[in-house]
Amino acid sequence: MTFRSVRSRAAAFARRALPALAVMLFAALPLLAQEGGDAAAPAASDDAGALSLWELIVLSGFIGWVIIFLSIVTLAVIIENYVTLSREKLAPPEIVDEIQSLFEEGQFQEAMELCENEPSFFTKVCAAGIAKIGQPFEVIQTALQEMGNEESIRLNQKIGWISVLAAVSPMLGLFGTVQGMIASFHVIANTANPTPAQLASGIYVALLTTFEGLMVAIPATAAFAYIRNRLVRNIIEVGAIVEDLFERFRPTNNQ
Repeated sequence: MTFRSVRSRAAAFARRALPALAVMLFAALPLLAQEGGDAAAPAASDDAGALSLWELIVLSGFIGWVIIFLSIVTLAVIIENYVTLSREKLAPPEIVDEIQSLFEEGQFQEAMELCENEPSFFTKVCAAGIAKIGQPFEVIQTALQEMGNEESIRLNQKIGWISVLAAVSPMLGLFGTVQGMIASFHVIANTANPTPAQLASGIYVALLTTFEGLMVAIPATAAFAYIRNRLVRNIIEVGAIVEDLFERFRPTNNQ
């Protein structure tokens, strides 16, 4: 392995890792700011009765716990999609090289068997084209396009769950806030002279759920946009490889 190849691989890894790290850092900023504020003013924290992060989560109630659970699910889905939709997973380099070698040798049946034994975006599209070898090139091209579109839709549906989680989280937060506001107005309706403390405590606890929902939704939305754009780019790259692979079956002008 040459120094140039090592450097190119390191640069490719950095390009893929930095956006994910940026999303994680963005999600952690409010927690870091809170910890920094507590460390900078311990006396004020004792006097004002400031609450820890754990206490805030507990005060947010059942809806808050649901959002916390949803954040864990969202993180797992993001990591799973980031790993499984990489360029190496959609078109494993060793499989691409082996298919190209089999095509060069005219061993199309062996190439079909390899595609069936090693399922991926690349091999599924290739298998659709290999099955039509011997028919007009337009038939092969149509089979490749149809399978490519079908697999693209399936992969986009897969990452769509990130968008769903990003949309549901703030809605749950808003639900908790409305619930808290109803409780505060209930205090007003049933108390002759409610104190500001009685009202404020219910309201700020209710707002915690909106804060938690946004904490999940903002990084999840950013992650969805990044993974979707990367998926589109990878599909285009793999499609170019498949198109070049089957270009040998295109009839020339003198035929």
